[in-house]
Amino acid sequence: MKLFLSIIFFLTFPIAAAAQTAPDRSDTQSWNDIQLTVPLAAKVDLVTKLTLRFGGNLTKFSENRILFGFSFKPKKGLSITPFYWQANTKNPRTGKFSTEHQLDVAAAYRIPVGKKYGITHRSIYEYRMQRSGNSWRYRPLLGIDRTLPAKWLKNTKMFVTAEAFYDSKLRKWSRTRFTAGISHAFTKQLSLDLFYTRQNDGYSRPGDLNVIGTAWKVRL
Repeated sequence: MKLFLSIIFFLTFPIAAAAQTAPDRSDTQSWNDIQLTVPLAAKVDLVTKLTLRFGGNLTKFSENRILFGFSFKPKKGLSITPFYWQANTKNPRTGKFSTEHQLDVAAAYRIPVGKKYGITHRSIYEYRMQRSGNSWRYRPLLGIDRTLPAKWLKNTKMFVTAEAFYDSKLRKWSRTRFTAGISHAFTKQLSLDLFYTRQNDGYSRPGDLNVIGTAWKVRL
């Protein structure tokens, strides 16, 4: 338990350094997911997710997202997930919310390395429907995870990921995200991810973010 609390403190410590000189460019946020997975067949799952985000240095509600999709697993380690996103985002300048709809598909493949490590590549193609016009983004991600010794903390992994965004509107790579966190399985049906993400984006407002996140995952 002491180790678990120490890791949480390590992940939340970067908030203390989040003060920036341009408040419309940068922010400290909290991203919180609740994901429900329902097995439909041996290799097919129904996936739903609710996301709540808080910005303004953790003082204001800024966004909610709802996801609905299906995850297909044709072979071990490989998943292909088409899904629909609806995101309602608050403009920090006007205080008004705008709605975005997405039709996306994600493909992820994890390769085990020995008994403790794993390497994951995941790609997402997003088709975005907004008032300002439709566009698409491509998001490749590379991740590494390591299972912690059971004497430290049972059923727990540490992970790091790096992700890039290509935006068709801008016609360039516009955003990067670097994430570090832990994933703990309480039971076969319930797990929790705790993570810190650094986002760098010179085009969105705010775009440069320090994020503390949680992701509860429930499997029926």
